[in-house]
Amino acid sequence: MAQTDRQYTAPARLFHWVIAGLILYQIPLAYYMIGLPLSPDKLGSYALHKSIGITIFAVSAARLAWRWLRPPPPLPANLGPATRRVGAFTHGLLYCLTFAMPLVGWLSSSAANFPVSPFGWFTLPNLVAPDGELHERLELAHRLLAYMLFGTLSLHAGAALYHHFILRDGVLRAMLPFTGNRS
Repeated sequence: MAQTDRQYTAPARLFHWVIAGLILYQIPLAYYMIGLPLSPDKLGSYALHKSIGITIFAVSAARLAWRWLRPPPPLPANLGPATRRVGAFTHGLLYCLTFAMPLVGWLSSSAANFPVSPFGWFTLPNLVAPDGELHERLELAHRLLAYMLFGTLSLHAGAALYHHFILRDGVLRAMLPFTGNRS
């Protein structure tokens, strides 16, 4: 199979790298904001964190729709069934987490009666009534999902590097930006 047949489309690569960049920005932002004393900087950091989270949710939805319309290129034929299953599971988990984390964050904000207003453009409705105990449980769930996401992303990045440097099968190159012009 020609290498160009194994390229992801330009929109698929754009969605992938936008989501990756936003998540990589969220990680230090989250650690920064939780350590701040109550201040305008803390409130602004939380507002930005929520805005980016909702953006990740929206871009993930667009990415999933695009994937449904334009399935990804086939994997190299030499990958065994176990490797394919682990890869499919990991990708599925990443999709679930990019939806679950923002949703749980939004639920947590709703339970705390703090608005979610993406970049100040509009305010999303509260999903649940204010409830301090529910807020604490959702905040814990959000944090646990963050650890799951970090672990899954580490596995995903490690697998990409394994494909590139050990297997040398072009899987990573197929997702790199500027590696082809498939639309």
